[in-house]
This record gives sequence, structure tokens and C-alpha cells, in this order.
Amino acid sequence: MIGVGARVLVVEDAETIRTAVVAGLREAGYDATARVDGRDLESELAGYRPDLVVLDVMLPGRDGFTLLGVVRSHSDAGVVMLTARDGVEDRLRGLHGGADDYVVKPFALAELVARVTAVLRRMGRTPSTIAVGDLVVDAAAGWVLRAGTPIDLTATELRLLDYLAAQRGRVVSKAQILTRIWGYTDYDPNLVEVHISALRRKLGEPRLLHTVRGLGYVLRAEPELARRADDTEPGTGLGPGPS
Repeated sequence: MIGVGARVLVVEDAETIRTAVVAGLREAGYDATARVDGRDLESELAGYRPDLVVLDVMLPGRDGFTLLGVVRSHSDAGVVMLTARDGVEDRLRGLHGGADDYVVKPFALAELVARVTAVLRRMGRTPSTIAVGDLVVDAAAGWVLRAGTPIDLTATELRLLDYLAAQRGRVVSKAQILTRIWGYTDYDPNLVEVHISALRRKLGEPRLLHTVRGLGYVLRAEPELARRADDTEPGTGLGPGPS
């Protein structure tokens, strides 16, 4: 998975946001933990040793700008700041203080995870390439190879394949895909089916992208497991049918 080995500390006092961010980071493969404030941040930096800190600006006690200084003086972790304030001065204050990126609330969870991944990749703390069988994906560099041959994908198809590759061997639902790739779950599920079908055609044979009945999709190269998954219509997961 894309985030294996990378530790992310989330400091956010809003429970709904904190829970969603941690869940999204863990789904992407990160070792994520959270705190409601920065009271013990020095101890967390020494004990947990995060690779990156997601830091809210408006916090009880010491605010995010103060805690940014703590991170910079006690750790070499990356920092992505969250704020409900969209003022240029606030963003510049954070960036000049050493933040690596800045995300304004409300935000799509998929965007935040992508920004965390981008910062960690720039820091060299997570691999940029993912291999599944003879398929190699490097979304950061914008290329995909199958058996050494380049595959031309749209930007959306590349994001989708990168997500599936990061979750290789694990089944992901249409709702998870909608949330991660488009940022919402209330889009027409047919949107997922159309892109899955196009991606499957471009990846070619032997098939790597499989449908699991009633559950979703999985990217994997193991032929025995693949045969079990493919007793269902690839586009819908509702029953046997053609590709």
C-alpha cells in the first residue's frame, strides 16, 4: 500500500473531521493517530516520531502556528496545515513558518490524502511506484507500464488506478472510490462503472482488475484469487455477464 511505513499525526479538535481524516489516511495505508490538541506535542514527536503532522490552526490552548514552531524545533516531520480561514495572510504565515502545504476547510478527504502523499513523496518517505504483477504505476511521475509497455490514461483513470494499486489485494467499494476519486458519495455509481470498464480495457490481458460480487473491485495478479472474483459482471457486480 502507498503509505506503508509512513506515520501521520493528526492534531484536530473537531471530532468529525479528526475521525474522518484518520480513517482516510489509514485506508490509504498510513499509520495514523490523532490528538485533540497540542498539549503533549513534544512528547508525541519524541515517542511516535511522525513522518508528517496534519495540524489544525484553530486549536484550544496553543494554536497551530505555535505548534508549527514546536514541530520545526523538535522534528523533521512534514506539516500540512488545516484552517477554516482562507485569508492569504494566514496561508503565508503558515508557509513562511515552515509548513509544507495548506488545506482550507471545507475540503475533500481525497484532496487532503493526496496532499499528504505528495509531501511525503517529496520528502522521500513513501515510494512513488507501485507494482502489481507486471503492472507498474507511478502517479507522481504520471506514467503506467504494463509488461514494459506504456499505457495512456486520462488524469481520472490514473488517479483511480493509483488508488486501486495502493489498495492492491483489497476489495474497495463504489462508495469508497467515489469518495476518494471524486470527493463525494452522492454521484451516480455508474460513474465508477464507466471508468472501471475503460481502465480494464486499457490494462489488457491477463486481467488484473476484477469485480467481487456485491462488494466492489480489486486489483490483483494472483490467478487463483482472480478466478474467484470474476464470476460476476465486471461493470456492476450484480451477476454474470460480459466484460
